Amino acid sequence: MIFEEILDHTLDMLRRRGRVSYRALKRQFELDDTYLDDLKTEIIEVLQLAVDQDNTMLVWTGSADTPSPPSSPATSGASQPAPQAESATAPISHPTPDAERRQLTVMFCDLVDSTSLSGQLDPEDLRQVVRAYQTTCADVIQRFGGHIAQYLGDGLLVYFGYPQAHEDDSQRAVRAGLGIVEGMATRNTHLEQHHKVRLAVRLGIHTGLVVVGEMGSGTRREQLALGETPNLAARLEGLATPNTVVISAATWSLVREYFIYDDLGTHVLKGVATPIQAYRILRESGVQSRMDAAVPRGLTPLVGREHEIGLLREHWRSGCRRAWARW
Repeated sequence: MIFEEILDHTLDMLRRRGRVSYRALKRQFELDDTYLDDLKTEIIEVLQLAVDQDNTMLVWTGSADTPSPPSSPATSGASQPAPQAESATAPISHPTPDAERRQLTVMFCDLVDSTSLSGQLDPEDLRQVVRAYQTTCADVIQRFGGHIAQYLGDGLLVYFGYPQAHEDDSQRAVRAGLGIVEGMATRNTHLEQHHKVRLAVRLGIHTGLVVVGEMGSGTRREQLALGETPNLAARLEGLATPNTVVISAATWSLVREYFIYDDLGTHVLKGVATPIQAYRILRESGVQSRMDAAVPRGLTPLVGREHEIGLLREHWRSGCRRAWARW
């Protein structure tokens, strides 16, 4: 099939079903990643008839009476299936949830010197390079359970803790940041061979309270986190040198045992009333569990458990005696 035919069939599937996964499209039409990306761009950005959901599927946003796409010239002579009843084709509407307060770890990732990059490359080559950067970042973010809230040109706004929360979201965010830096180093080998460029990224991470809710109108709606937290993450990214991850004191307090870091001191950030303490993450420390992390700080003593402690000690001594007897 030509591109137009695949586009028409995809729109028809979306209109009838309400949503279609990318895996289903790949299998149905034998698409590679680049072809699928072009198809998504046409449907989401050009026609504005669907939106992306969690990088896994297209969700129909056209009205129930949006006309079906016309048959392409290559298929106009072929017999067509009978049209479905209108009541069966309308997607099920779901009520929009209210905004909610959450603690999120927000990561802002940006491409270094993108303006000069656009002057070096032909627009088509530039698109391929930027998409390679975005794909590398998205793969790492997905691996650590993050959610890409927005693609902001050559920047990415990423949430850890929404829509799915984990008890170690701050650790996941920092590990994802390090993973992106490492992934770009690998990706640069290919980019240097084919486009004669090397890319660098900067990342800023902050943890704090936000309100998450639907923003926008019509077909352009997004679930966005509002509050100081995303702004601070973006400001911290500005402190980072190329291929480094900078975090706030709020995030550092949650992850400090798990990573080796440099103290960058306090900084006055634009639009922020009080100076912010910042840290540069160097690498993982090797700590694997909360117990490992707690030992350097000292464990909390047991209070009012003398009887229980006595029983533990007696069982320990008894076990040691039996072990020595067998030995």
